Amino acid sequence: MSSLKDLLSQIESLQNQVAEVRQREVGDAIAKVRAIIEENQLTASDVFPSGKGKATAKKTGKVAPKYRDPISGNTWSGRGLAPKWLAGKNKADYLIAA
Repeated sequence: MSSLKDLLSQIESLQNQVAEVRQREVGDAIAKVRAIIEENQLTASDVFPSGKGKATAKKTGKVAPKYRDPISGNTWSGRGLAPKWLAGKNKADYLIAA
């Protein structure tokens, strides 16, 4: 049976090995990617069109209001949760004429 000290030493040794192997494999992967990029004469914008390499969420503009509360003047576009002033009421009665 191994002692706690021996097991902790083994864990530390394995963690060091993992770090070394990871560093080597990442380095190899980067070298392969650079070779492919150079071979095909690609630019950063070819590989990462947004410039950051991450997908960006599509931004939407404001939507014109579709409903208006005649008492308070509050409006609602029809997106998201319905406002309290419209809860349980017929939406058609609050439509804004186009």
